[in-house]
Amino acid sequence: MAWQRILPVAAVAGVGAGLDQQLLLHLGGGVSAAETREVDIDNYTFTPGDLTVPAGTTVTWVNHDETPHTVVAAGDPHAFRSGGLDTDDKFSVTFTKPGIYQYLCTVHPYMTGKVVVK
Repeated sequence: MAWQRILPVAAVAGVGAGLDQQLLLHLGGGVSAAETREVDIDNYTFTPGDLTVPAGTTVTWVNHDETPHTVVAAGDPHAFRSGGLDTDDKFSVTFTKPGIYQYLCTVHPYMTGKVVVK
């Protein structure tokens, strides 16, 4: 698998309040029309917990808790991994290849979710 990571300069320097992190997950193939979807992190839960999207969709997680959280691919933590997300921080991944991408918060491993890309 080929992975390509794209991070804004601010994200490379470190995570801070209100900082956006972005990651492009490229696994080959073309990207369809761009869509965006949001997953809220609130009350120690990812909402929606399961999300189905077409290939080419950018999913953005937004932390609304006062506690830091992470968003990390469960099967392959190198596939996508946010840094610590403080309150109102965002992390985005563009999914370009169909598949099932399970993820979790490494700080609170009972927090799990899934993105199904069709």
